[in-house]
Amino acid sequence: MSIGGVLSIWGVLVRHHHVNTPEEGRIMRYTLLLQYPEMTAAELGDEALADGMRAFAAYAEALDAAGVLRSAEVLHPSSMTTTVRRRDGELLVQDGPFADTKEQLGGTFVIEVDDLDTAIDWAGKAPAAPWGAVEIRPTATRFVDGAWSGTTPVQ
Repeated sequence: MSIGGVLSIWGVLVRHHHVNTPEEGRIMRYTLLLQYPEMTAAELGDEALADGMRAFAAYAEALDAAGVLRSAEVLHPSSMTTTVRRRDGELLVQDGPFADTKEQLGGTFVIEVDDLDTAIDWAGKAPAAPWGAVEIRPTATRFVDGAWSGTTPVQ
């Protein structure tokens, strides 16, 4: 068996093993984190920029039409990022992104679907998937109507 085959099998085993398995029939909430190389409008060119905007609009409309979209946000470039940490009681503020990588977090889609396989299907359709990565993160807890609800995010 090839390494790729082993990794594929491992991915299936890991994907279906959850510590906090949802109750049968319960809708799961996932955030799709779109990570891709940042380029300026000039680097992209007018045609590619327009194509990308149409692709993201069509993707958001498809999620909305399917009734699974809860929110979608496109973020400003990572150069607009401010990173905050507290170390030894001191507040440290850094202009720019914390991660120094070619791919940056560019936006998010929050969806509610039946299971991880459905979230994977939607993530695979994201316009960023062919040239970046889409991280799928399940929601553990969320603040709604003045209170936290969900499961503990720490195992």
